[in-house]
Amino acid sequence: MAAGYGDMLRTRYAARLLTGTLVGRLPNATAALAIVLFVRAEGGSLGLASALSAVYGVANAVGQPLLGRAVDLYGQPKVMFPAAVLSALGMTLFAVGSLDPLPLPYLAMVVAGFFTPPLEGGLRALWPSVLKDEGRIHAAYSLDAIAQEVMYVVGPLIITGFVAFWSPAGALYVINLLGVLGALAVVTSPPSRQWRSEPRDAHWLGALRSRGLLVLLGTFFCIGTALGSIALAAVAYGGDHGGDTVAGYLLSALGVGALIGGTIYGARQWPGTPEQRLRVLVAGLAVCYVPLLLVPGVVAMTVLAGVAGVFLAPSLACAFVVVDRHALRGTVTEAFSWLVTSFGVGAAIGTALAGPAVENGGGVTAGFAVAVCGGFAALLVLVLARRALRAPEAPSTVVARSENDRNGAVEPGFSTGVQA
Repeated sequence: MAAGYGDMLRTRYAARLLTGTLVGRLPNATAALAIVLFVRAEGGSLGLASALSAVYGVANAVGQPLLGRAVDLYGQPKVMFPAAVLSALGMTLFAVGSLDPLPLPYLAMVVAGFFTPPLEGGLRALWPSVLKDEGRIHAAYSLDAIAQEVMYVVGPLIITGFVAFWSPAGALYVINLLGVLGALAVVTSPPSRQWRSEPRDAHWLGALRSRGLLVLLGTFFCIGTALGSIALAAVAYGGDHGGDTVAGYLLSALGVGALIGGTIYGARQWPGTPEQRLRVLVAGLAVCYVPLLLVPGVVAMTVLAGVAGVFLAPSLACAFVVVDRHALRGTVTEAFSWLVTSFGVGAAIGTALAGPAVENGGGVTAGFAVAVCGGFAALLVLVLARRALRAPEAPSTVVARSENDRNGAVEPGFSTGVQA
């Protein structure tokens, strides 16, 4: 198991790209908590903090695919580093300014959210040209999904640590400086500087012309909805069983389950096409949400939360491969960025749905029921749209290419004789 990940990380530039991307994503991973802590420290209300976080989230959802398209057109360094600097400047404006007049912090949130660099999509676009081996790429996508879970667990601890030893404003300064340095480490690497997207057909829909990608976006919107509802339902459960600490146990257990599942999934090759595997993994994800409806005591509930997370990282890792296979020529970074956006918007919708479900008489069980519905809705999308997501006709053989059709697969809209 360790050998597969070790072989991947020993590949030249792999560790640098993975580490730089994770550090560069810290501002985005910690933004929601950092914004709330800063607003409360400045005497603002929780409602204002929620509104500013929502503005940041919406701006981020809009900016990711647009910046991803710009990366496909102009390359990574010309887009990602300036975007990282502008995003950091937006957060700096937020930290040095006051909450009055209100247009200023809202403007800062728009700038910080919109210009968050699409490092996730950029890294996944680079892996095939860096690793050049199907087994290593499989391990890289799995490790990427695992690292994502670690970041969302460790990120809040970093923020609260800086707040405790310095201040909320100081935490914003340091985290966003680290974000710029992480992006710089990525874009100054030879793979990032040399990477070029294939020429693309001029069309305003860009990556969204791929039917397979649209199926994935619908699927992960539903999965995001499930996760957003679980987060809120966990807080509600904690309120009934001992407070926020219990909610933290549940969410940490969810992350630990994802780490275990991702580690096992990435340690070996699995039979079948990625499209077939994704249906199986999402089915497992949906089924593992169902026991949450039992809402037992804290210990049992923590175990069930861990089980609910087992198929999350494998589903993400498999989806990364499927996106790579179905992204149209010249749209790979944009395609990955759309996946990030659909997942994030779904999470926001899930939180919004679970709140009324819990408060309007359904209780904690109703909150987890939203997650169950989201999981099975994701599976339903994959089953009903399986023709649009059918596997490529040609066998998957990774070759040393710098852009989309790196698996040698024939996809709608691909020109098999053209290389970047």
